[in-house]
This record gives sequence, structure tokens and C-alpha cells, in this order.
Amino acid sequence: MSMLQVKDLSIHFGGVKAVQNVTFNIDAGIVYAVIGPNGAGKTTLFNLITGVYKPTTGEITLDGEAIHGKSPNELATRGVARTFQNLQICMNMSAVENVMVGAHLRLDRNLVKAALRLPGLKKRDAELREEASELMNFVGLGQYVETRADAMSYGALKRLEIARALAMKPRLIFLDEPAAGLNPKETIEVDHLVRKIADSGVTVVLVEHDMKMVMNLSDRILVLNYGKKLAEGTGEEIRTNPDVIAAYLGAHA
Repeated sequence: MSMLQVKDLSIHFGGVKAVQNVTFNIDAGIVYAVIGPNGAGKTTLFNLITGVYKPTTGEITLDGEAIHGKSPNELATRGVARTFQNLQICMNMSAVENVMVGAHLRLDRNLVKAALRLPGLKKRDAELREEASELMNFVGLGQYVETRADAMSYGALKRLEIARALAMKPRLIFLDEPAAGLNPKETIEVDHLVRKIADSGVTVVLVEHDMKMVMNLSDRILVLNYGKKLAEGTGEEIRTNPDVIAAYLGAHA
């Protein structure tokens, strides 16, 4: 059985059919990319699967359990994490504190313990800080551990957001345009990081406009166009698919 199964998924905003009857499966341990022209419904699809939106129709199952309609925090407890197109960083906090925020589900949130600052709570906070520092090393940001987020470059902040998502210890991570706005060097760094995440055993679902990056990384690719599934397959199958070529370049091309 596939790790994630999406069947006949749709969402309508008034008369707009943003996603229409989309079906696909994702096996564990792969990099699965979702591509398509602007407005194809890629981020809307992510929002449906990760609980930001509730589908109008359709089913989503994770390891055989229905998850459509579940809230993002419920999905987080099931090992689903994501990043967003636009940075969601706490700029008045240090880099390592931002990563620690991602581990909030594993924190002891007892108000009495917090108010008294009991030794056990202090010990756990120190352990999480160490974990967060290790994650920053993992994403290549070890030199920024104590740096305030507002003093970091845009490219570093994109990787910081990935580190925060990894702090949840996810089994499945959705990355929404992780290379958007990056220069060529930063894009290569994110490319290597995504492969590193997949090699660590985390299943990666990726929305990205950089086709070189998509073709280099992806085990499977889903193509959307006007909210509908246009094609699915390996990089080579997608690269030579006439319908995909027409959607990107125009039917005449």
C-alpha cells in the first residue's frame, strides 16, 4: 500500500473549480514533485492535503487512515509537516529558537511546571535546543545558531524554515517552492538538502518551478493544469509527454 493516497480530490470556491477530481498515490521514501503552469492548483492541492482547506469531494488516506478534513495540528501529530511559499519566520527570535518552535508538539506544556521552571522542564528545553542546533547543522546553517532571524539572508531563512519543519520529526514533508527567489548557488544548496532529507527516510512532496531541480530530484512527477491532473510519471516520461509540452509551451510549440 502507498503511504499517501489521494482519490478524486476536488475543491470549489464558489464557481471556481480550483482542484478537480485529482487522483494519485505516493510511496514512502521517495521525492514526489507537483508541477504545472501558474494557477494550475499546486498550492491549493498542498493546502487540501495538509489540512489548510477541506475538500469539497474526494478522499485522502495516510497509511490507510482517512485524513481528509483533519486540521493541520492533527496531521502534525501523524507526522505530516510543510513549508510555505512565503516565509513564516519569527524575525524577533534567534534562528535556533525558530527551529525549536517546530518541536512544540513534543514539549511539556504544563502551565504549573512552566511557571515554576522545574528542573525537568529546563532539562527538556536544553535537549530540544541541542536537537535544534543539530538540525541547523543538517541544513547547512550551523554558523547561524545564535543569530537573530532578521540578520539572516533570504536563502538562509528558506533553509531555516525547512529545519523548523524537520523539528517535528515528520515522516512526510511538503515543501512549497523551497527554491523560489534563490540565486543559482542557493538553489543547488536546497537541491542537495532535499535529497539529503529523502535519504534520511523522510518522504518529500515538492512544488517547484525550477524544472532542472525537479528533474534532478524527483522519483515521480504529477503535472496539474487548470486544477486537473494532466500527467504523472518519471522525469523522462514527463519531459517527453506532448500534453505537458503543450501546457507549458503552447500547442503550436
